[in-house]
Amino acid sequence: MIGRKTLVTGATGHLGANLVRRLLADGEQVRVMIRAGHDHRSLEGLDVERATADLCDSAAVDAAVNGCSHVYHCAALVSTLEGDAKHRRQIFDTNVLGTRHVLESARRHGVEKVVVSGSLSAIGYDAEKPSHEDMPFYPFERQLPYGFTKHLVVHEALMAHAEGLNVVVATSCAIIGPHDYVPSRMGQVLIDFAQGQLRAYIPGGFEFVSTHDIVQGHVLAMEKGRSGQNYIISTAYASVDELLGMFRDVTGLPLPKFRLPPPVMAVLAELADKTWYRVFPNLPRRFTPAAVRLLRMRRRADHGKAQRELGYQPTGLFPAVRDAYEHFAQRGLIHPLTRDSHQV
Repeated sequence: MIGRKTLVTGATGHLGANLVRRLLADGEQVRVMIRAGHDHRSLEGLDVERATADLCDSAAVDAAVNGCSHVYHCAALVSTLEGDAKHRRQIFDTNVLGTRHVLESARRHGVEKVVVSGSLSAIGYDAEKPSHEDMPFYPFERQLPYGFTKHLVVHEALMAHAEGLNVVVATSCAIIGPHDYVPSRMGQVLIDFAQGQLRAYIPGGFEFVSTHDIVQGHVLAMEKGRSGQNYIISTAYASVDELLGMFRDVTGLPLPKFRLPPPVMAVLAELADKTWYRVFPNLPRRFTPAAVRLLRMRRRADHGKAQRELGYQPTGLFPAVRDAYEHFAQRGLIHPLTRDSHQV
C-alpha cells in the first residue's frame, strides 16, 4: 500500500532481497533490518531505511519495529547440517527467540499485521500425498535443527495470534530466481552447472517456488491472509532431472555425465559428515546427509489453500531459472560457456 512504512527482516537474503524490490515498486516506505558487518550488496542503490539489529537482541529488534505499521519477518538461519550443540543453539536463538522478539515488539507497538516466513520442512510429510497446512509435524523422525526450529516459529506465531496480534505464516519451498546474493544452495548448483563444474548428480526431487511467486504469496498473505493461518506458497514439483534439464536449456551445456545412485550417496554423505568434515568443518559441501535425504523423499506440496483464500496463482519454474542465470551472469558469478568449451 502506497505510503505505509513496512519493516522487512532478512532483507539481504534471497526472499528478502526480492520482496524489498517488490514493496518499493508498490510505493511502500521500506525499513530493512540488517546485521552489522554482514554483506549488504543486495541493498545497494535501493531507497530503504536501514535499522541495524541482531534478532537475538530484543532491544535492537524493538527499535527496528517501532514506527512501522506492517512487518515481513523473513530472517532465519538456514542450514542443512545437524551440527554440534553450539550450532543448534545458534539456530534456536536466531529462529525461535528472534521470531518471538519480532512478534512481541509488533504487539507492543501496535503493528497492524505481520507475515512470518515459514518453511515446508516444518509441515507434516506423507510419502503418499502432497503436504498441506493441516498435516501435523512429526518430531520423532530424523529432523534437522533448522526444520525443528521453523516448526517452533509457527508456534510462536500462533501464540502471538492468541494474544491478539494479526499474524499470518507464508510457508516457502525451495526458492529459485534472481537476487540470490549469498548464493543459496540451489543457486550455487546453477552456478556450478553453468561453469562446467557439476560432474555428477543424484536423482530425486522437491517442491520449488520462484522468487516471483514467493514474493507474491507474501504480499497476498499480508493483504488477504487470515490471522493465525498458514499458507503454503509453491510453484511446482520438479525432479532433479527436470531441473537440470532447465539448466541445460538456459546454459546450452550438456547434463552431467554421472547420475549417482541415491543409496550410495546417502552412505557416502554420512561417512563424510562423520570423518572428513569433522576435521575440515569449513569446507564447502554440496551434498550433506540431510540434503540427500530431502531429495530422496521427493516431497510435494499442495498450495490449494493459498489459491482459494488468497487468490494466489503460481507461474512457472523455467522463467525463474532463466532469470537467476541472467542475474548471476550480470554479477560476474557466471561466465557463459559453450558446448565446445565445456570440460567433461
